Amino acid sequence: MGRVAGKVALVTGAAQGLGEAIARMLAREGATVLATDINGDGVSAVAESIVADGGNAHAMTHDVTDLDVWHAVVARAGELGGLHILVNNAGIGSVGGVVEETVENWRAVHAVDVDSVFYGCKAALPLMTESGGGSIINISSIAGIIAGYNFAAYNSAKAAVCHLSKSIALDCAKKRNNIRCNSVHPVFIDTPILDGMGDGDDRDAMLSRLGRQIPLGRVGHPDDVAYGVLYLASDESRFVTGSELRIDGGISAM
Repeated sequence: MGRVAGKVALVTGAAQGLGEAIARMLAREGATVLATDINGDGVSAVAESIVADGGNAHAMTHDVTDLDVWHAVVARAGELGGLHILVNNAGIGSVGGVVEETVENWRAVHAVDVDSVFYGCKAALPLMTESGGGSIINISSIAGIIAGYNFAAYNSAKAAVCHLSKSIALDCAKKRNNIRCNSVHPVFIDTPILDGMGDGDDRDAMLSRLGRQIPLGRVGHPDDVAYGVLYLASDESRFVTGSELRIDGGISAM
């Protein structure tokens, strides 16, 4: 317990799925968590649940595609004691090849999945520097490393997150501001983002079908990713920056 005690963490997309699991994990390990999501009611319920469980959490409604809102969210983190951990988790997906994908979906996926990471880091880095440094963790995907014929927008966006994270890591290292930046690359995780991948299957059948593609034989649990984020958020990873943490059940080794 207490692996991130005394730190203030900002987690986007925290109303459900990976963001919720990450927010709960960081709070259990001692962080003050500012959980944000465009679903204001949902993220408020998560924060209230964390507090009920003995953690320290606060919530804000947050459109991650709006830089002005980012500045307001970062200012709120400052009121909580600074900012030491930034988890850019908010994201959306889209299924479609280059011809089939719509321009509207392409722009929306890149706005939420890539632009928000740029905005978040741009807004947060001054406060993180003032707070003495810390860790930026950008949630990409194994789809940012392994391409699929029908994930044109998602592959493009998540690959961009990976390379942007490396650029941020090198920039911070050059400035000696004690801020690290890494990307996390999950495979299929049992969260609501999988709901659109059923192809008519019930959910259990869909999870079983997806799990057969993974060497370990199953989809992941949200805490499988949250534990990886916890490591990168903690001082245990103080010499880790510009890296990709693949939480993929071995699929990228094939």
